[in-house]
Amino acid sequence: MARVDLERVSKVFPGNVKAVDGVTLSAADGEFVVLVGPSGCGKSTTLRLIAGLEDVTDGLIRIGGRVVNDVPPKDRDIAIVFQNYALYPHMTVFENMAFPLKMRKVPKPQIRQRVADAAKMLGIEGLMDRKPRELSGGQRQRVAVGRAVVREPAAFLFDEPLSNLDAKLRVTTRAEIKRLHQRLKTTTIYVTHDQEEAMTLGDRIVVMKDGVIQQADPPLQTYNSPVNRFVAGFIGMPPMNFFDGVLQGEAGRLVFREGGAKTAAAHVSAGAKELTLPDNGFTLPLPADLSARLAGAVGRHVVLGVRPEHLSLRRPDGVDTETRSASLAVRVNVIEPLGSNMDVYGSTGLHDHVVARVEAQGGLRVDQQATLWVDLRKVHCFEPGDAGMNLSKTSEPIHAIA
Repeated sequence: MARVDLERVSKVFPGNVKAVDGVTLSAADGEFVVLVGPSGCGKSTTLRLIAGLEDVTDGLIRIGGRVVNDVPPKDRDIAIVFQNYALYPHMTVFENMAFPLKMRKVPKPQIRQRVADAAKMLGIEGLMDRKPRELSGGQRQRVAVGRAVVREPAAFLFDEPLSNLDAKLRVTTRAEIKRLHQRLKTTTIYVTHDQEEAMTLGDRIVVMKDGVIQQADPPLQTYNSPVNRFVAGFIGMPPMNFFDGVLQGEAGRLVFREGGAKTAAAHVSAGAKELTLPDNGFTLPLPADLSARLAGAVGRHVVLGVRPEHLSLRRPDGVDTETRSASLAVRVNVIEPLGSNMDVYGSTGLHDHVVARVEAQGGLRVDQQATLWVDLRKVHCFEPGDAGMNLSKTSEPIHAIA
């Protein structure tokens, strides 16, 4: 096992295409770190830089304290599992798993023991004499993982290893990888575009966009306290709802008023030139702690964020209901049953796409009006823009950082 450190690492491809831009990241000894983000965000390139499959343009990579920028992949003491398995089709399962040990000239008795131990751990003892073509996708992936395990490397690197599996097999194989890490405690860096995989597997999630790390925190912290709108929209399924609007003082408290595209209606003051406030927008009171933090932002254009699971068709009970929840009127457009839950897609007067993940119930119909109850304790306010900062999580009042 070993620590993996990246210090201001960049990768620029021909044509001045910057795939990785000044990434600084550390994976502690035994930590499971997941790199996640949309296609083209730089996560796989970062993994390939660690593996030595791509040359670093700038910065330093250390594995176990040793700078490995110029060390060939075979000498970095890492093992890689790819999404396409990369098994030798003419070799048996045993031969595939034993191959890296043979290349290192490990004694035959030791090879047999290490392969047998890995096979038992992964539940593939009965497959040793089969060829890859005789295996299912899940079995092939376990063989690929076993081939990495027998090496007993300082670090495991996984490059979207579950992408080629069906949905049910992805879930079971994901659990196997989790159990494997808990047993071996080997430093692991795992790349995926699937945020559900990231949430369930990682000790820490590293969210990337355009080659830059946006946030690197434990899963629940990333979910509950996204640093910006990009992270908030990427982590969570269905994605967070976003509403443009403005903060206003009303009856002694701070409220969010939904805005719309530029029309003949009254315009919001400076900083939100394209935002207007038609009469058919909704207003939502903000909780006391958030109001105190945003007190200096009255009249400012912000983006309200509400997760689908923080909307409900039933008003919550309790003595503090008035401060915990507020109603939001929508017209129902689509209902998607999911068993115990259902996704309800609707629209407000100014917004065409609102989704709520609610408890399944009958009686709701498409094209009817419905009332959704917003959990005010869970709302977020962001600066405008695709990666606008989360103003709800700043330590300073908003006027001090504006």
